[in-house]
Amino acid sequence: MPEPEFPERFFEREDETPDSLFYGEPRFVAHIDDETISALTAYYREFLPSGSRVLDLMSSWISHLPDDAYARVSGLGMNERELAANPRLTDAVVHDLNVDPRLPYEDAAFERAVIAVSIQYLVRPMEVFRDLVRVLVPGGRVAIAMSHRCFPTKAILAFRALGPRDRVRLVSTYLHQAGFVDIAFEDRSPPRADPLWIVAGTRPLPDPDVRDDH
Repeated sequence: MPEPEFPERFFEREDETPDSLFYGEPRFVAHIDDETISALTAYYREFLPSGSRVLDLMSSWISHLPDDAYARVSGLGMNERELAANPRLTDAVVHDLNVDPRLPYEDAAFERAVIAVSIQYLVRPMEVFRDLVRVLVPGGRVAIAMSHRCFPTKAILAFRALGPRDRVRLVSTYLHQAGFVDIAFEDRSPPRADPLWIVAGTRPLPDPDVRDDH
């Protein structure tokens, strides 16, 4: 599948210093308000099957997950102290996806993956999502939640320039180019609160007509 052509400087940021410096100190902040956090948790309750293995990509000190029991909740983030403070994680790793987009997990390790209000910081998103296909089981799904708050100097210039509809289209393009199918959008924004836009996609099931003789 050919790469889409993005405008010059599309993935550049105002602050191009190493992310490890920016995220070196913990920031125990929530990037959406309480009503929107509740809406995201409600969505996760529908999206994440009880007992499933969940990958919390670009994780922090809070995952917004419901109280359901999961077999595994793996957090990948940028600050060790934030990850250590997250009570929902069963394991965690500090990993800079903008330096190395390959995910440090085995093949088919998870049934679900989530990214909460952080997609705007990825400068190599399609590489990340192509590898996410690998670590999800066939039929596994990812949900990417977006709002309007961010660390502006670390968000890619495209996200700062685009409106909400075009941001949704852009994230849908990421998933499509990476090989996800059944890509869908939901607006879960509560009234009079921060917006909540969610794009989800599915790793395809194997083609039953294709034989593997190895």
